[in-house]
Amino acid sequence: MDPTPEPPESPESPESPETHRVIGDRYALVRQIGQGGMGAVWLARDQVLGREVALKRIGHFPGGDTPGLVRAQREANLAARLNHPHVVAVFDFVSEGEEQWLVMEHVVGADLASLVADDGGLRPEEAARLLAQVTEALAAAHEAGIVHRDVKPSNILVTADGTAKLTDFGIARARDSTITASGMVAGSPAYLAPEVAAGRPATEASDVWSLGATLYQALSGRQPYESDNVMSAMYRIVHEDPPRLPGSGWPADLLEHTMATDPSDRWPMSRVHSYLADGPPAAPPTSREAPPAAATTTLLEPVPPVAPEPVRRGRLLPVLLAVGAVLVAAVLVWSLLRPDPAPNAGDDTASDEPTSQRSPSSSASRTPSPSSTAPPSSSAPATSSASTTATPPAPGNPAGAMRRFVQRYIATALADPADAWTQLSPRFQQDCCDGDEGSYAGYWDTIEDATLSDVVADPRAMTVAYTITWDPVDRSPEDEDVTLVLVRDGEGYLIDEER
Repeated sequence: MDPTPEPPESPESPESPETHRVIGDRYALVRQIGQGGMGAVWLARDQVLGREVALKRIGHFPGGDTPGLVRAQREANLAARLNHPHVVAVFDFVSEGEEQWLVMEHVVGADLASLVADDGGLRPEEAARLLAQVTEALAAAHEAGIVHRDVKPSNILVTADGTAKLTDFGIARARDSTITASGMVAGSPAYLAPEVAAGRPATEASDVWSLGATLYQALSGRQPYESDNVMSAMYRIVHEDPPRLPGSGWPADLLEHTMATDPSDRWPMSRVHSYLADGPPAAPPTSREAPPAAATTTLLEPVPPVAPEPVRRGRLLPVLLAVGAVLVAAVLVWSLLRPDPAPNAGDDTASDEPTSQRSPSSSASRTPSPSSTAPPSSSAPATSSASTTATPPAPGNPAGAMRRFVQRYIATALADPADAWTQLSPRFQQDCCDGDEGSYAGYWDTIEDATLSDVVADPRAMTVAYTITWDPVDRSPEDEDVTLVLVRDGEGYLIDEER
């Protein structure tokens, strides 16, 4: 648990040897205010700036430069980089001997789990108001390429004036709150997305599921998967239909778009935020109310009836001219209002909605599009026609489809290298690994995670260029610029070359 409201009685007596200890020659411990899986959380006094802060001891890492410590420092940097009013601020990271301390903003309030337990569930409008603030923070994090990995009520702090702040950014990664290296689960699995419970990497879509599970608890007063048996709860998450609340009025109907088994069926966090922030949808008009105005404009109004009278020849010409002018105007207006033709095939600004261009791999189509990863480097030069002749782009938005294919491919390579192998052309399989699938899978086993950025697709050249930050298992992260050459495979793509 992160910094939480101070308990009436401090769990540590004034005589505790930790009390008044100074961390990093700056932060004087006052008293313990929380206890989490990584260690105690302390109220401390910043002796330089004269303010109260919260210090969390995030673990002991003997040796000083172990991979665990490197990851902890990197995650602390990510949390500090995310400056947002609804995120608990991170001020400092202190190493002292074999201890590491995270220095954070001290938030006076209660966590959402406690509020829900006290009230037995919140009113819909109150739950939506608090979680709209949280989704705003998560949307900003996802935009910055940060996945929280541990969204749950106890990580949402609420102040006395109703301000919600999300905490524990990045620490979930350091303490591995989902699946550990030994295959065990640390902490409650009640908020894990099905793909994470099945052992796949956490992504932005996983955060969306966890936000939905948090909404479920905020409205109902109970966890979505209550079980004393961790493995039983995880089995239910993976194999059972997601839980729903009776009635499913606003905002409970949001569960269908957050707690969806297939990650690709979940809304992005920015859309979840808009839904909660905009409030309940407007009620449809009743039969006594006039329907809303039509989106189109009536071009020709009916001519009112007039008493029959002889039409003089001198009056007929103005009438015909007027009718002709109206018809010409109608044609012009229709040409302006008709649907636009299909976007230019090479225009990367067209809609990025999914198209029919999918990888032939069923696993890849189920894999969400995280901000992660890239294939092993190949030194063999390309000789196929794909790299020497321009391939006509596919209709719709081919640039978006190519970007999504590469993102899905890399996510698949991390989770299931055997499936990703099928997304390489036979030529590239030979070039990158001498046709040896085992060698290819062995390479990906050395990669713990990766992050994609600056992804640019060129449909005419059939290339996708990006920067990838590799996170190997046994060494520090490193960046690499990669360009992939794709070839069409039916309605999807295959990777034919890496430059």
